Amino acid sequence: MSGPQCCANPPTLNPSSGAGHVENVGGLDSYVSGSPHSKLAILLVSDVYAESDMFVRFYKDPLCLLLVLRQGYEAPNLRKLADKIAAAGFYAVVPDFFYGDPFVPDNAERPIQVWIKDHGMDKGYEDAKPVIEALNSKGVYAIGAVGFCWGGKVVVELGKSSAFIKAAVLCHPSFVTVDDIKELKVPISILGAEIDQLSPPALLKQFEEVLASKSEVDSFVKIFPKVAHGWTVRYNVEDEAAVKSAEEAHGNLLEWFAKYVK
Repeated sequence: MSGPQCCANPPTLNPSSGAGHVENVGGLDSYVSGSPHSKLAILLVSDVYAESDMFVRFYKDPLCLLLVLRQGYEAPNLRKLADKIAAAGFYAVVPDFFYGDPFVPDNAERPIQVWIKDHGMDKGYEDAKPVIEALNSKGVYAIGAVGFCWGGKVVVELGKSSAFIKAAVLCHPSFVTVDDIKELKVPISILGAEIDQLSPPALLKQFEEVLASKSEVDSFVKIFPKVAHGWTVRYNVEDEAAVKSAEEAHGNLLEWFAKYVK
């Protein structure tokens, strides 16, 4: 289910980017932005990237999604989005779900099959729970979550119970199945790309049909034309059309959270 698109347009990661700062939240180093006194929070679950040289070497690998050198939470565009969410009145939290432990392809003692056992999406789901608990202990009473690619599956798992989050947004998700969508318990917005091998429009249409039959769960599915997997956070800031599409998606997710995380 993973492939070249997962690694396309990798960001130049920058641990000092963004208007916020890094602190420990629920046991994870996290980029946080916004007022810590806000009672509303948004959890951003990043996708994972390969550096450009790694993309050249491994772009044909079916596990390309997992070939990372540093954690996605340092991606400037993602942190910029967190700042935008914070400006809308939410406390934005972007945890490092990989514990600063990147996959090193040249480490023969720890091949990808071993590394992924420590960084699977099931673990991401479990690691998100203490983060949510930490936010609740600070007085946050409503939390939303947005997941990108790898993070989409984590957010869907959180959304299968109303105990963790009030609303979910998926941006070009990976690994999410129709059966996952059937189990959702919270309002969900799915923002997909016309050019996406991981969550193609045909699959998103199936998601939409399932959600339409769940009258108890409000939903919104939108397929953006002429964009590819990853467009909401891996866009070229110098490409006017790419920026416009990304900002439209950002506006959609903010509208969704404003409606349900309150």
